[in-house]
Amino acid sequence: MPNIDSPNQKIFFYSPSTVKRAERSLFCSPFNLRLFQAMRHQSVSLGAIASENGVKHGYTNRPLSELAADNDLNWLIQVGVLRREVDGQGITDSFRLTPLGHQLVEQHQEKNWSTPSWSDRLYNAMIRWFRLPF
Repeated sequence: MPNIDSPNQKIFFYSPSTVKRAERSLFCSPFNLRLFQAMRHQSVSLGAIASENGVKHGYTNRPLSELAADNDLNWLIQVGVLRREVDGQGITDSFRLTPLGHQLVEQHQEKNWSTPSWSDRLYNAMIRWFRLPF
């Protein structure tokens, strides 16, 4: 489903801790910037992200099982970067960027996609494991 670009889009402001957590989660995810750039314009289905399809589309560097991809995408939903696409019959298996996700992807598309440090990975894993609201 195509995205409708409106000149009247609202700008949302987020706390620095929210932005930092979302940024860290993006960088620590197994997904490439290309996936999030695609999500800027359209929803992307789980089938296009999981297994060999993800590698073929440049969304991941290695094949992910559908369960692993879904878990990682759900974490990005929880930190506010993604949302599930909804159609007339309910929730689908497709994902889109939230306003926060749009801001982060736009902000980082000119720069190189950061490689997270080990401390970033550890911190992200702890927050994700315990589901802490930091």
